[in-house]
Amino acid sequence: MIPALDHLAILPVVLPLAVGAFILLFDERRRLLKMSLSLATVFTLLGIAVTLVVLVNTPTGDRWSTMIVYPLGNWPPPFGIVLVVDRLAALMLLLTAVLGCATLLFAMARWHSAGPRFYTLFLLLLMGLNGAFLTGDLFNLFVFFEILLAASYGLVLHGSGTARVRAGLHYIPINLVASSLFLVGVAVIYGVTGTLNMADLSRIVPTLPPDERILMESGAAVLGIAFLVKAGMWPLSFWLPTTYAAACAPVAAMFAIMTKVGIYVILRLFLLCFGDEAGASEEFGALWLYYGGMATILFGGIGVLASQSMQRLGGYSVLISSGTLLAAIGTGNSAVISGALYYLVTSTFAICAYFLLVELIERGQAAGADVLAVTLEIFGDPEEDIEDEDEEVGVAIPATIAVLGGAFVACTALLAGLPPLSGFIAKFAMLSALLNEAGDIPAAHWAFVVLLMMSGLATLIAMTRNGIRTLWVPAESEIPRVRAIEAIPVGALLLLCAAMTFAGGPAMRYMEATAQILYWPSEYARDVLGSRPADHTASDPRASGHGPSGATP
Repeated sequence: MIPALDHLAILPVVLPLAVGAFILLFDERRRLLKMSLSLATVFTLLGIAVTLVVLVNTPTGDRWSTMIVYPLGNWPPPFGIVLVVDRLAALMLLLTAVLGCATLLFAMARWHSAGPRFYTLFLLLLMGLNGAFLTGDLFNLFVFFEILLAASYGLVLHGSGTARVRAGLHYIPINLVASSLFLVGVAVIYGVTGTLNMADLSRIVPTLPPDERILMESGAAVLGIAFLVKAGMWPLSFWLPTTYAAACAPVAAMFAIMTKVGIYVILRLFLLCFGDEAGASEEFGALWLYYGGMATILFGGIGVLASQSMQRLGGYSVLISSGTLLAAIGTGNSAVISGALYYLVTSTFAICAYFLLVELIERGQAAGADVLAVTLEIFGDPEEDIEDEDEEVGVAIPATIAVLGGAFVACTALLAGLPPLSGFIAKFAMLSALLNEAGDIPAAHWAFVVLLMMSGLATLIAMTRNGIRTLWVPAESEIPRVRAIEAIPVGALLLLCAAMTFAGGPAMRYMEATAQILYWPSEYARDVLGSRPADHTASDPRASGHGPSGATP
């Protein structure tokens, strides 16, 4: 008998699917009904996510942590579909729910009516994200991956426009290629191991003979490329800034967590299959993640400095965030990864708030402003009469601009990692753990430290420049009309970052416990699979004739 609370594990998948399908029965004239049902759904998902975080963070008996294992159809893993809620999965569910609430509230002001079926696509995106974080096997990870991608294809084009269509023509084929690589990698892994259950893979990988180990690592490399495309690692990230800049504000803000799906899967599979207990495959691909992450930080920093639009600046900030997380995973240091998990949450909140804020700030800007006009506004026109400048002295800043400017300063401080906010705490935690390693510090670690600090400086310079151009310099534009339903999500996200600053101790303890458990794949396998032995043939369906031909008992 499954405990009643364990049924919460399936609701983040079933609830948005059911509501999204139900509201398809109504046409666009029933927009108020669709809005109400969707809003109730996302806030219910938020309550479920909070409950799951509390459940997995509450030790029971002599166990330090708990894990919810939900076998669908009551088929035992690894032969049946299983959903797994541990600390990391619960954290990602909570992050997704918070972003879903914020972006949906913002979209209800105007963007929800810019195209058809917005609410259904939004809920299917949430379903795909939640399923990807909950699933315990690679095949269903592919299924949920395709669901969230299919929904994102429609959301990228939401609001129409030439720029969005052009971005979609890049975004869709690239992700279709990534999906094909996903299938190839999964097929190779299944052909070698006879299983796609993640916990079962963690038991089989250390027992593989050398010839099968090479095939397993090849399949994992192909699978890794598919997720690195989604995570935005350089040079596979050329599509990301353009796509995020072209998407409408709530969609771009929600896409802040899309790259984190790739990060999550890489972190999960890397530590399960190639962690300290992987035998000869230990730390397979770690150097690629480390140096690829640092290259992504460098590319993102250069892109931030070169960006002339605030939307593209946000896209390159996403790349800096992804590069930082990939490099942290590549270090193989649990203390660094705990700081990276803290950074994942605070950077995602800040980037989401930034994309929403940019739409409000640029709403009143005159169309067609070019770099020359900006230069004249900043440095002045020599032919301009000095008496005209005196007329501007003493003019009060409108309240709306003051509020938006304050929020922009907060986003700048968070993304640049300025003290004492949570962005600084996250970077300080990663760097202190990296520099406190025993023995001599490798030159590569110093390079990571320099890149992390320089990326913060580049972000500070670029955002200060854009802030001066849009908020400080007088321009021929109207004061943007901002509704409360648009300002509340931005303020809530920034307040959450502030709360993470003040509650840094409890938040870091949760991240540390999460990182430490990730380094115990045998514990994960025991909770998911039970007490079955780790013998290769006992775990391999091929031994009983149920898998592809190959090894025999």
